[in-house]
Amino acid sequence: MSNAERRMFGLVGHPVGHSVSPAMHSAAFRAHHLPHIYSAFDVPTGAELARFVSDIRSGLIAGANVTIPHKRAIMSMVDDVDASAVDVGAANVLFATEARRVTAYNTDVVALRDELALLLGSASPGGDEPERSYGALTSRRQRAVIIGAGGAAFAAIAACKMLGYHLISVTTRSWTSTEAMLESTAGQRASELGALTAPWPIALDRAISSKSSVALRLNWSEFTVAADLIIQATSAGMLGGPPGEEVTGIIPWDMLSPSVCLYDLVYNPPVTPFLRMARERGLHAAGGLGMLVGQAAQSFTLWTGLPAPVEVMRAAAEDSLRKATGDR
Repeated sequence: MSNAERRMFGLVGHPVGHSVSPAMHSAAFRAHHLPHIYSAFDVPTGAELARFVSDIRSGLIAGANVTIPHKRAIMSMVDDVDASAVDVGAANVLFATEARRVTAYNTDVVALRDELALLLGSASPGGDEPERSYGALTSRRQRAVIIGAGGAAFAAIAACKMLGYHLISVTTRSWTSTEAMLESTAGQRASELGALTAPWPIALDRAISSKSSVALRLNWSEFTVAADLIIQATSAGMLGGPPGEEVTGIIPWDMLSPSVCLYDLVYNPPVTPFLRMARERGLHAAGGLGMLVGQAAQSFTLWTGLPAPVEVMRAAAEDSLRKATGDR
């Protein structure tokens, strides 16, 4: 057994009951014979989140992963922000220095980039894309669509840019009109990151406010039909989250290109409504477990300075999911 002092780590977000992160990180600590503890903390409000950051600053908690809905809000509550998070405008990892300064990092972008590279490579003619060759096949990477405008969506924009996508379109349910979209902080940030923004494409119960809103909705649908990649970056379909049909209903499924790739950042349940719709049509699609493991592995190394036992973490996550879903 390691002589290391026992430290507390955790996941902070709302909801967190679906998470396999405690099982995954606990397995990683065991693999390195570390006595550390990892727990999930359900933190619904900004005030409670600020108190959680204070607990890290005080040394009560050594570090944390950050999930929905706090990846953007956390940026203003820490002492320092690593370049990985500055560039995206969102963070998913916290760690305190010896001087008790809390630093925010983003490990989502690289983890998602790696997962998308594998997905795109396995869908390409000729087999797998060469490992780490993220610039390959960019000639057929033209249009990406991202659903959502939170921290995970910002990470998706950054990952798509790293993979060579030329046009990236973003929409989210709260953008009920062009005006709401343009006035939204998230909309402005998405534009700063180089994405095109569009109002939510389904007509809501209220009247559409302007002709420009109608035009942008139609443009989004046309863009999606021609997309090479569609990323679902909301909590829709997640265990304990909003219904997945909120997202599946806006996609023109029967008009999509047969070569399109789809990725759902949700991993629990393993098959979301988004993935089910894609697979029923024989489209190439994957869920978010690989990204979860990738970002967690980077978190582990940030906290401990040790190489992450990636396969141990993946196996623990898969086992936790099987137990949660009754092996369905």
